[in-house]
Amino acid sequence: MDKYDIVIIGGGTAGCAAAYIAGKSGLKTLLLEKSQVLGGTMTSGLVVPVMKSGDNQINTDFYNALVSELAKIDGQVTYQGNSGWFNPELMKIVLDKMMKDVNVEVLFNTEVAEVKLNNTLSSHIEQIYTNNISLLNQEKLSVPIGAKYFVDATGNCDFSKKINCEFLENNSEFQPMSLRFLMSGVDCEEFARWITDLDTDREVTTVQYTDKQVHFSTAYTWDSGKHWALAPLFDKAVKEGILEDEDRNYFQVFTVAGMPGTVAFNCPRIVENLNPNNQKDLSKALTKGRESIFRISEFCKKYLPGFENSFISNISDSIGIRVSNRIRGKYIYTIEDLKSGKKFDNPALISNYPIDVHSKSKNTSTCEKTGEYQLPIESLMSFNYDNLFVAGRCLSADYMAQGALRVQASCFSMGEAVAKYIKQKLS
Repeated sequence: MDKYDIVIIGGGTAGCAAAYIAGKSGLKTLLLEKSQVLGGTMTSGLVVPVMKSGDNQINTDFYNALVSELAKIDGQVTYQGNSGWFNPELMKIVLDKMMKDVNVEVLFNTEVAEVKLNNTLSSHIEQIYTNNISLLNQEKLSVPIGAKYFVDATGNCDFSKKINCEFLENNSEFQPMSLRFLMSGVDCEEFARWITDLDTDREVTTVQYTDKQVHFSTAYTWDSGKHWALAPLFDKAVKEGILEDEDRNYFQVFTVAGMPGTVAFNCPRIVENLNPNNQKDLSKALTKGRESIFRISEFCKKYLPGFENSFISNISDSIGIRVSNRIRGKYIYTIEDLKSGKKFDNPALISNYPIDVHSKSKNTSTCEKTGEYQLPIESLMSFNYDNLFVAGRCLSADYMAQGALRVQASCFSMGEAVAKYIKQKLS
């Protein structure tokens, strides 16, 4: 039986941070990823950029190393004081390198098929068996894999569900899912000039020249509580039948580091009340998302200067899920903890990212700025198993608090905090 100090299930944002820090700390580390690339939302999900989450963040060693490695190959820029603007394709290459540099063993196309619990310690996981999901008609499970600690970084708590962990109650209504995409062939300088003149609100629209490439960000939503410079164009496109009304519920675009002429879209947001844990609902969201992407691309080409010759160059391989399953941990973090800025003995992260809970209806989303807050490491510990941790959006937090903690910067810190805690326990 192969034996490790730590096995991490899920090679996304939190899982990569946990694996890298564990490997760098000298722990024998195995990282299992069900797809063919690491990075999760950052690569397969096209979630760019990493949003800044305060000036006093902790557990940022992985993030700093990631930014440094990306910068070496022109896959990163610092924009408006945020170093998290990155190239999702080069990210795939950098993450492979980083895991290799610290001797992390990575298995792609792999998921956990079976889990064996310790016969004498009911709250202890002993070993797992894996399946290579790219091989059809596999008759036998692979060699058993043992570890002292396991980390569920799957986002949906897929591993924890297999061993009947307790979960926090799900709301009957989930946050809307999103399906991101890229458009290339954009004259970014022309668009930047036009949008700067059109929109004077620098909290919505920003433009900056960095490394001889223009970078910009702008947004629009169908909410009526704010003046949106792009609103007349979206209204006109709906009247003319270019867009459906729901296509304009959320629109946000960013340039991409190292990809001149390419724009990343944080949309469409699928506003139908669909359950990401239900395969039929998930499939429906993917189909609706791709239909909406085509309409949005046609809107851009017709109404936005600089987009006349643009084209869809990439559609995310995975849908963006903001919340699904949340494990019951040794501490359940609440919105009261967050708003009060409660301090903890062993914080996993420090952030000031707002409470960001999306809604399918107009004028009902929450984007509430707070002061600085901490998350305790105990919210990343399974209530049921002493050697199981979680890292990422499936943490032990109530619905509203999770809306602030699900972002990439916090997921990096969660993964790193778990690895450092395990290292300390094994020392």
